[in-house]
Amino acid sequence: MKTLTLKNTFANKLIKALYGLAFLLTISALLQACKKDSNNRNLAYSAKEFAALYGPQAERIEINAGVSNNITLKGGTKITIPAGAFKMNGNVVTGNVVITAGEFLKRSQVLFSGTNTNHISGAPLESDGFIFLNAAVNGTNVDKQLAVNIQIALPTNNTRATQIWEGVEKVDNANQMAWQAPAQNANGAGIKRESNPVAGFYNFEMGNLGWINCDVFYSYNNPKTTTKVTVANNPGSFATFMGFTGETFVFFCAKGSNVVAQLYNTDGPNTVKSYDNMMPVGVQGKYISFSIKDGKYYYAELETTITANQQVTLTLSETSEAGIQQVITSLNNY
Repeated sequence: MKTLTLKNTFANKLIKALYGLAFLLTISALLQACKKDSNNRNLAYSAKEFAALYGPQAERIEINAGVSNNITLKGGTKITIPAGAFKMNGNVVTGNVVITAGEFLKRSQVLFSGTNTNHISGAPLESDGFIFLNAAVNGTNVDKQLAVNIQIALPTNNTRATQIWEGVEKVDNANQMAWQAPAQNANGAGIKRESNPVAGFYNFEMGNLGWINCDVFYSYNNPKTTTKVTVANNPGSFATFMGFTGETFVFFCAKGSNVVAQLYNTDGPNTVKSYDNMMPVGVQGKYISFSIKDGKYYYAELETTITANQQVTLTLSETSEAGIQQVITSLNNY
């Protein structure tokens, strides 16, 4: 496993103290290059730098853990942290705590960051938004498991219920991301698995820090198939979670739904496939691929309807950093 080396002292301390591989990757990506100014046209040289530069940036908020705290993130997510919620080495924390949070509420934010909406089974999920949440004392992370549940209100325009998931990393021995049902933690702090929208928010509880998601299964009743995508002129290797290795991402984005299904299982030279019998037949959408290698940018897309045993070929065209930004941002309205 390769990790991202950060140049500032705080980030180095934070990375060394992270309590899980997924958190290591997330915080390093969120913090790396957060001070770069895209108006100065600082070019990302690799997929990893691109994800760090254009994915959601970390918000850092200092609180007193000994009292109840209400936090509102820039994207509108509201977090209530009861007094005594955090523990470190099993002991309740009462002093100053630094909260690090990132919001992934739009399809473009998922794509820019090199994350996805894959269920752990490989089935595509339709995202209602997700966040990452971490807490640290003097650069050392508190326990992942909370002593008391935190309450989260995630902004939504939906009228249907959603389900709550937690993120995992290292899927089938691949350095990739997926979502699974959150477990009850050992401290007895539980979770609410389903939430109905109230006044524009999904309101739910979580007993663990880390990746926290609202998703539903997408077209779950449709017949399922396996699809394959060949990137004919792939300039590098296929990218892992947040671009920490590799250069080339491949996704399927469903039309009219916030689905960002990543295809990362290799199936021969320059070919990736979905998980077996997990892609819904009859769904319209776009296969997209973008690649950043040695400071050069490439993009391809194909709009199609998923058919049984579908095999498609994408041919990348060289473009600019701004060009990739534009097409990814446009997918928010697709």
